[in-house]
Amino acid sequence: MSIPPQPPSSPGPYGQPGPYGQPGQPVPPPYGGAPQGWYPPQQQKTNTLAIVGFVMALVCSIPPVPIVLGIIALSQIKSRGEKGKGLAISAIVIHSLVIAFYGTFVILGLTGALDDDALTKRDTISPVTGPSSGAPATSRPGASGLTEIRKGDCFNTKDDLAQYGDEDGTQAARSVTIVPCTQSHKGEAYAVFNLDAGTYPGTEKVTKSAEEKCSGDALTSYVGDNPKVSEKLEVYYYYPQAASWLLGDREITCFVGDPGGPTTGSIRAGS
Repeated sequence: MSIPPQPPSSPGPYGQPGPYGQPGQPVPPPYGGAPQGWYPPQQQKTNTLAIVGFVMALVCSIPPVPIVLGIIALSQIKSRGEKGKGLAISAIVIHSLVIAFYGTFVILGLTGALDDDALTKRDTISPVTGPSSGAPATSRPGASGLTEIRKGDCFNTKDDLAQYGDEDGTQAARSVTIVPCTQSHKGEAYAVFNLDAGTYPGTEKVTKSAEEKCSGDALTSYVGDNPKVSEKLEVYYYYPQAASWLLGDREITCFVGDPGGPTTGSIRAGS
């Protein structure tokens, strides 16, 4: 007995059955259309204040506008889900560094540390006796700062040593001109000491250290037994103040000079 053939299946809109669904059914994604209710994600917007604050920080705007804009931008970014967090943080950091940079210069300017006529104190300690004698020329002549003075250097300064004899000490220019000791000069350095690193110990402690280091053996070992050291010469010293300490100044420089005017020759033993 023969079995009658089955009627053919009606093909669906996508033809014969395939591996992606039954005939007549839509092909699922990714080969078909997007599922109902699905929408492409929207692009995040960059916060406007973050952009403005960053640009203003780069052009050194009026402080503290970029910092304020950066802080407000961070708050808006968090609440709105916007982009630009990096720009806001950069605006705050950059402008904070700019303010710190210029603030340092203002402080140094007010304290006089950046002025060629900026001053540090020198106090008279004791007279030096005997006439002076000649000395070889220094190998480092020329204008330089106080911290460039080395033992044996002779130098000139714009200041008048006669003004350094008061009890409170007198302020003096921070730049000198190093010259050969055979030339006319106002000062001759006989010792240079470094103070210990750390926070500034205060003027009283620094001057006490200077007085101790510049007297006694430091002077006698430089002058020796020379009886010809002039009685007109007096001992002075440079010492670091709070402003120069921040710039790395730790030196105490002991020197002699004639308050009556420049001298010629060195007081160094054997010169």
